[in-house]
Amino acid sequence: MNDTHVTVVGNVVDSPRRVSLENGAVTNFRLASTARRFDSQTQEFVDAGTFWVDVECWNDLSGNVSGSVSKGDPVIVQGTLSTHSWEGENGRRSTPRIRAFAVGHNLARGIGVFKRSRPVRAADPVPAAPADDYPGAEEELVRGRDYEDGPETLHSVDTTDLTTEPAHS
Repeated sequence: MNDTHVTVVGNVVDSPRRVSLENGAVTNFRLASTARRFDSQTQEFVDAGTFWVDVECWNDLSGNVSGSVSKGDPVIVQGTLSTHSWEGENGRRSTPRIRAFAVGHNLARGIGVFKRSRPVRAADPVPAAPADDYPGAEEELVRGRDYEDGPETLHSVDTTDLTTEPAHS
């Protein structure tokens, strides 16, 4: 099957709506993506046309989107593009629709905090080196734990120690 895969960057223009159906849950919202271009005559950026698209998110993604995304949020949506058609009072109507397989906040426009929706299996402990090898070694290290930063974890670079590697052919 030849699906049309798209990635659209834009803003959520209405509050996501979640509905439970017999074959799973779906969350729908509308997305607006406005292109910008630089106008060389005015020396400023100007808005071009706006692409309006309906987004549908199924099952696990449905719950995560309905709990994380709000009207006005800048998002990035990845999915398959199709056309939804129906018969309206003024004749045949249609609108583009994305069946999303990924939705995320656009971190170029703000910060976010990620929280896993399902518990991850317990991490296996990693044996720690003797305490005198490095500060903090008496703590048990856990494989898969997020990187923790602090002054003791960052090392300065000695530029006199850097050598150029020969090019490989």
